Amino acid sequence: MQSNQAATRIKMLTEMGIGPVWLPRYADAIQEAIEVSVTADPSIDHIETATQSVIAEAIVAPVGNMQVPEAVLSDETASAWFDQSPVSDVLPVSSRVVALRSVSDMSWDELEASVASCRACGLCEGRQKTVFGVGARTANWLFVGEGPGYNENIQGEPFVGAAGQLLDNMLLSLGVRRGERTYIANVVKCRPSNQEGKDRPPSADEIASCLPYLERQIALIQPQVIVALGKTAAIALTGFDPETPVTQLRNKVHRVAGIPMVATYHPAYLLRKPLEKSKAWQDLCLAQRTFDGTSV
Repeated sequence: MQSNQAATRIKMLTEMGIGPVWLPRYADAIQEAIEVSVTADPSIDHIETATQSVIAEAIVAPVGNMQVPEAVLSDETASAWFDQSPVSDVLPVSSRVVALRSVSDMSWDELEASVASCRACGLCEGRQKTVFGVGARTANWLFVGEGPGYNENIQGEPFVGAAGQLLDNMLLSLGVRRGERTYIANVVKCRPSNQEGKDRPPSADEIASCLPYLERQIALIQPQVIVALGKTAAIALTGFDPETPVTQLRNKVHRVAGIPMVATYHPAYLLRKPLEKSKAWQDLCLAQRTFDGTSV
């Protein structure tokens, strides 16, 4: 009975975005119990149900003659413990349950399925479709944008509409086409929007929640060069201070997981500021030289 009550409370707190609810002293036991359950049924739905059940049992488990109280930690406190936790792959700070298999070990199909069902941040609440990415999985060129917009949220593909047409023209200037030797992705996979329903940049927390997916895509693709489209993408990939202006990110070759990266303006920005297209061309030329091995 107490187990059911605890599980119900966990579900309620999770839906409200409050938590996480966990008891660190039971981390090892939780992980072991979940691994046994997952071996029997590795589906994500089963993992979530099993995890909630195991956590509920741990929360009400007796210690001697004492009942172990629930520990509802603040996000800051939870983050500090989470970094040291042996079940960090099971219990994210957001308090939502993810598959036991680490993102860094996922195959392409596993990664795409994980993105499609992800609820690691609030962006999932307003999405129609996740925007995983599009292109060749063995691409030489990787282009990374900020996040899906209105049209992308409907179609499930990055860079559609006017910005997408401009990006396609940028690709052609490099002698490639969308889907051929190229892959296009975003920092976040769900559309960020404000209260008025307009597109907005993703927050730092939203980027942090989604970045492991992009990092895994980079690891799987192993492109020869990355082009960051806009400040948000460049900052997310390099880890620079968010206040760094894009002018300080351009005209140089950065390294992301050992792969050269060039930053340029976002196509949507270039549509608003067409005079900046000449600078974007300079960036693409730098990317091409980097690809050719004539620039370091």
